Amino acid sequence: MLTITDLSLQRGGLWLLDSVSLTVQSGQRVAIVGANGAGKSSLFQLLLGQLAPEQGSVSLPGGCRIAHMAQEVEATGRSARDFVLDGDLDLRRLERELQEAEARGDDNAIAHIHGELDIHEAWSAARRAESLLRGLGFQNGDADRPVSSFSGGWRIRLNLAQALMRPSDLLLLDEPTNHLDLDACLWLENWLRRYDGTLLFISHDRDFMDRVATHVVHFDQRKLELYTGNYSAFEGQRSERLAQQQAGFERQQARIAEIQRFIDRFKAQATKARQAQSRVKSLERMEKIAPAHIDSPFSFEFPVSDKVSNPLLSIRNGQAGHGETVILKEINLTLLPGSRIGLLGPNGAGKSTLMDALLGHGEEGTVSTLLSGERTCGEHLAIGYFAQHQLESLDLDASPFLHLQRLSPRASEQSIRNFLGGFDFHGDEALSPIRSFSGGEKARVALAVIAWQKPNLLLLDEPTNHLDLEMRQALTMALQNFEGAIVVVSHDRHLLRNTVDEFWLVNDGRVLEYQGDLEDYERWLADRRKDDTEAPKRQSVDAGNTDSGVTPREPEAGVGESAEDRKSRKRAEAALRQKLSPFRKKQAALEKQMESLHETLGELESELADPGLYDDESKHRLKELLGKQSKARSELEDVEAEWLDVSETVEAMEEELAG
Repeated sequence: MLTITDLSLQRGGLWLLDSVSLTVQSGQRVAIVGANGAGKSSLFQLLLGQLAPEQGSVSLPGGCRIAHMAQEVEATGRSARDFVLDGDLDLRRLERELQEAEARGDDNAIAHIHGELDIHEAWSAARRAESLLRGLGFQNGDADRPVSSFSGGWRIRLNLAQALMRPSDLLLLDEPTNHLDLDACLWLENWLRRYDGTLLFISHDRDFMDRVATHVVHFDQRKLELYTGNYSAFEGQRSERLAQQQAGFERQQARIAEIQRFIDRFKAQATKARQAQSRVKSLERMEKIAPAHIDSPFSFEFPVSDKVSNPLLSIRNGQAGHGETVILKEINLTLLPGSRIGLLGPNGAGKSTLMDALLGHGEEGTVSTLLSGERTCGEHLAIGYFAQHQLESLDLDASPFLHLQRLSPRASEQSIRNFLGGFDFHGDEALSPIRSFSGGEKARVALAVIAWQKPNLLLLDEPTNHLDLEMRQALTMALQNFEGAIVVVSHDRHLLRNTVDEFWLVNDGRVLEYQGDLEDYERWLADRRKDDTEAPKRQSVDAGNTDSGVTPREPEAGVGESAEDRKSRKRAEAALRQKLSPFRKKQAALEKQMESLHETLGELESELADPGLYDDESKHRLKELLGKQSKARSELEDVEAEWLDVSETVEAMEEELAG
């Protein structure tokens, strides 16, 4: 599909790639990882023809259709629906040609274009565009709003929807989850796993990469290293190589000991069996992959306040919202020292509203979202608050050093420099105005400002946006070792899984303790989406009942039937159940087959993670394993396709039986 041969690339006098070669096969889903500035986005520009290499070549099949996600969008009066439809260039071309043919009265051309539009499934284009918008978190009615009415983050979502709308053989996505919430991330994962083209994507979300990627390409010292498997497999393989080289051994051992101390502390405090089991497994895996991050430029902590109150904060009989609009009611909660809470809930349910209520005041110049109720603070409460709008409150003309010096005028220059070094601000960079900093660098400044003030309660609203993988790893480690309380909203499941002990669900105007884990929440979301899609069907049935004062409901089977009609219906239902039985059995058999193939692939990936396989004497074994892996993947795709067909048949027959 994609072949890079002896390629060298530089930007601004800095060499990004030096004589590299890479082959990506058709249908692979490849995560591109590497340090900021390594050249990941430049690689995309190269593939799009926006950059030329110093030497070497890039080869794609003739007629290859490329779709990519733009990072910016102009404010336009076009509706969101039309903007997304603009991604389908062939559809728009055919529509223009049809208008021209109709204007000149060319009946033959009109008939021909209508045939092409049918082949292109133009009749379903608007519905597919609206489906993409719903999946990415847009509400009913948003499709008709002009693009200019959306904020920057939502325009990025529109760019993503437009890229997904475009028919393509190669899809390039740069940080697709950066402005998504958890619900939209889960939807996007499922969409991309069904995408039948070749996918290259840049991401700093390890759970997203684990779910989507079949391969990882790592930018490492001006080379491109291709790894088989998802991000976890990449970490394991790289850990093995680095551990064998004994690189940074002392630092590696210190990091492992740090993780082990946290594991020991967590096991001693674990109270929820299911949460504890999931968490310990994740932490034990972190210990194994620690060597993969020994060369991280980040190493910092959140020092806790010297004085702590118990409880730190409580809200009783609270209502939260904006103006006269109540979003959350009956808020009753208490935050104790050591509380570690993740907020879950659909987009727009009120998670950020709750965070502002906990904070006690809204954004600068606004009142608190807590409209009523009693908010009680401990005497020594010290809140560290991070949200994306906090970046806008930074002084763009001040340096990272000056931001901290203003908070502690008596602190020594060396102590401030040492602290900033943990956030990878060294030398002149620590003294440079942040105006020219990237979003990720500004986020690091904001986190450094929070950590410097020694809070005992951290309120973090999407703290990983703009952060690269190594900074996310360092933030996870810092939060693990933080001894204060944490409340966090994040679409980064790795961060949630490794830093919080319990979840609160914000939904339907309430804040309640959630008993399940992230996997349970994913299933809850799937069921909720299913209910939402079925609601219009129920409403169309309900519309037929117009008796005043009566709640409409679906008519019950059998009401008003004659005895003969009832017998006929029961015979038909029995025949349908008999006809349905073999399909259900087939569905169950295919599910077992998929499970077996997933286990086989897992075993093969474990074997392929062995660094010894890549020695010359193991070439035959490596070739054999890769062949088995390719065969298993092909079988899995065939079985999944068959399962999907059978499942659709079962669902249709069950609906007929229920109707």
